[in-house]
Amino acid sequence: MRIDLISIFPAYFEPLALSLIGKARAEGAVDLAIHDLRDWTTDNHRTVDDTPYGGGPGMVMLPEIWGRALDSVQAMSPHPPLLVIPTPSGRPFRQVDAATWSTVDHLVIACGRYEGIDSRVAQFYSESPEWLGVQEVSIGDYVLAGGEAAALVMVEAVVRLLPGVLGNPDSAPDDSFSRPDGLLEGSIFTKPPMWRDLRVPEPLLSGHHADIATWRSTDALHRTERHRPDLLGTTEAAPPEGTTSPTGGN
Repeated sequence: MRIDLISIFPAYFEPLALSLIGKARAEGAVDLAIHDLRDWTTDNHRTVDDTPYGGGPGMVMLPEIWGRALDSVQAMSPHPPLLVIPTPSGRPFRQVDAATWSTVDHLVIACGRYEGIDSRVAQFYSESPEWLGVQEVSIGDYVLAGGEAAALVMVEAVVRLLPGVLGNPDSAPDDSFSRPDGLLEGSIFTKPPMWRDLRVPEPLLSGHHADIATWRSTDALHRTERHRPDLLGTTEAAPPEGTTSPTGGN
């Protein structure tokens, strides 16, 4: 798989040389390239943005610069790329997206800054026969200074699903959001069996596989009810353990 990241701050992606992603790159599981958008500028100031039509605060990234960058990156691979644009106005990024993107031969992530990238860029490449389309996605209901932090999240979510990247191939199917029952992964424990007067649940120490499976299934359900009731079709989460529900309002 090839992944191209385009940004005006390429140094932001130095963490991708570390840990699981760095190992995957070293072993050839992923070909990851990082590009400075300003390399495709033509003026002395290396300008990548301008004021928005219609007025308003902030600056908008120029479509001409992005067009040259994306055309150049697309030509580096024989496979049609999928263009991903991190943006708070995009649809939520989910585990199913990571799984789908991990099957794509070429992924390009365009990291906007300021008020974002001129909207014609997404429109043009969504209609281009040389591309697999455009995915505008958000990693949460908040606004960041740029798309780089979101791109780091997406790359790690995708690359860890590539064949041979995880040490244990059985790990991914039991992850939260990947389980066939739709539940979060349950509580986890390791040695010692007693720590600060807190004991590992007895079924996990029993060695009885059926009891262990039953306990884990029940715990996953309870954990999902507490933290993500929306996954069960309900709307209200339980208060964090050790707290009480608020009684007032404003």
